Amino acid sequence: MLNYEVDPAVLKPYLPAGTELDLWQGKALVSMVGFMFNNTEVLGIKWPFHVNFEEVNLRFYVRYFDGTVWKRGAVFISEIVPKYMIATIANALYKEHYSRMPMRHSVSPVGNDSTNFLYEWKLNGAWNKLGATVSNHLAPIQPGSAEEFIFEHYWGYNSWSDTLTMEYQVEHVRWQIGEVKDYIFEADIATLYGKEFVPYLTVKPFSAFFAVGSEIKVRMGDKISTELKIG
Repeated sequence: MLNYEVDPAVLKPYLPAGTELDLWQGKALVSMVGFMFNNTEVLGIKWPFHVNFEEVNLRFYVRYFDGTVWKRGAVFISEIVPKYMIATIANALYKEHYSRMPMRHSVSPVGNDSTNFLYEWKLNGAWNKLGATVSNHLAPIQPGSAEEFIFEHYWGYNSWSDTLTMEYQVEHVRWQIGEVKDYIFEADIATLYGKEFVPYLTVKPFSAFFAVGSEIKVRMGDKISTELKIG
């Protein structure tokens, strides 16, 4: 995960109704994330050729007050996968922003104590890249840390309309993290995400993190209405 500070105004068009930006020490962050779906079930079914595959996404962080507690969540600006069916189902059920592109990945040892992870996706005939070299020595996420802020978001929010927001819950155990020693990010940012993101995603990232994932369960979504009722 490569995390970049952006102008909050850039994220306002993507902010679902009823949510507000979740800031880290006053900073609005977006994350470029690469990971693997492994042993995947969709609607309780392991679909042939759709069990193990890559994803690269661009996301930012929000919070929502449900009347009792604040829920911390993520909003996805773009999600890239190599499978049409995954993109179609996720867009239909959760109002996500999936697109399908050819993808590939590699995992390579670097010496005795590090591993290189690389995710690539093909756009307009060119391979885009996101990757990192990370330490094999893992540690727990510390309370109050920058890593906790980035990784500990257990809700997803998507705009359904100007007054309706899709909310869904993501369940997983607390992950372990490894130190990022080096990273690479080469992409056609303007085509993928829009010209407004170019100044922010072409500089040194604010931070770079790695975590070992786990089994994840994504609950079916609920709709949150923010429409004012007068009567």
